Amino acid sequence: MKFTCSRDDILKEISVAQEVISSKNSLSVLSNVLLTAAKGELKLQATDLKVGFETSLPVEITQEGTTTAFCDKLLNILRSLPEGDVELEQSDPTMLRIRPLSKKVDFQLRCIPSDKYPELARASDSMYFDFPQRDFNEMVSRTLFAVSDDETRYFMNGIFLEKRDESLIMVATDGRRLSFISRKIPVRMENMKGVILPPKILTIVRKLSSGEGSLSLALTDKNVFIRLGATRLSSNLIDGQFPDYRRVIPDNQKYRATVEKKALEDALRRVSLLVEQKSRKVVFSLSEATLTIMSKESELGIATEELPCEYAGPQMSFAVNCLYMSEPLREIASETVTLEFSDVNKAITLRPAPDEGYTNIIMPMQLD
Repeated sequence: MKFTCSRDDILKEISVAQEVISSKNSLSVLSNVLLTAAKGELKLQATDLKVGFETSLPVEITQEGTTTAFCDKLLNILRSLPEGDVELEQSDPTMLRIRPLSKKVDFQLRCIPSDKYPELARASDSMYFDFPQRDFNEMVSRTLFAVSDDETRYFMNGIFLEKRDESLIMVATDGRRLSFISRKIPVRMENMKGVILPPKILTIVRKLSSGEGSLSLALTDKNVFIRLGATRLSSNLIDGQFPDYRRVIPDNQKYRATVEKKALEDALRRVSLLVEQKSRKVVFSLSEATLTIMSKESELGIATEELPCEYAGPQMSFAVNCLYMSEPLREIASETVTLEFSDVNKAITLRPAPDEGYTNIIMPMQLD
């Protein structure tokens, strides 16, 4: 195998391959990227047996062939080379040579035969449906922060995806908060059962996506497949029963406060400078037309800030983890938000105003 290509082009794809590959693989071949040069293009494949990556780029081929190379070292070698074209050549079955055309630099990297590389899972073209990249990225961004990292509750270690009516829904929860977003599906599609998507593939999709045009999704009983131009990604689904999020989202709340989103975000950032690092507790106190946010760090001090708001209910106070407020606020684009609640010990609803199909549920903490 021998081919020439732009260093920047292959470096970009090898960087993605390294994100896919797990650094803890016991099988050495899984630390490698599969390179196949044929018909004027280089096809790259990488997998950790859970997530798969495949893409192609045009190259100038002198001799067709296929091999695998240690991805991390190949990535570092390419980063070290000057801009311009590079030549990759498999000089013998166990060695890959990497040379820039503009300098007398020569790297030789050991290879593993390509026949030892695992096959990637695939879906037929008929199974895919298109969805706007911009909407998909927004949905992932607005839910990913709420995914649980508790491995004993593995069924909450991903984002729940389902079709309901004519909308695509994403939900994430860690048991103390829940993030829900709904977007209309632009094409007719068959009903699909709800699945749990692992965060790893979603993070990679966000990095690769331009936000323009559409991406294509396909689902099977055990896998999700995503196509972005010449790039194909696949991942195992998380096998488990996701909590019934519809029981968590209140149908109606008794009280509502409307506040300027940026003012609330800025106030939380300042007040959170004095919070207990373990609990991150802040106290919200509502009285007519005023929201007061207070935090206390024992032995260090107290922070308090008042904000104007639209509120006409009784005087009430509730405590929350400041991150559970600030993280969804970062994802809201509207100028105002609403805080809805019925009781200081029950779930609090945070939404953009006007409603954009995006809802966050936050469980309160105990007041002192």
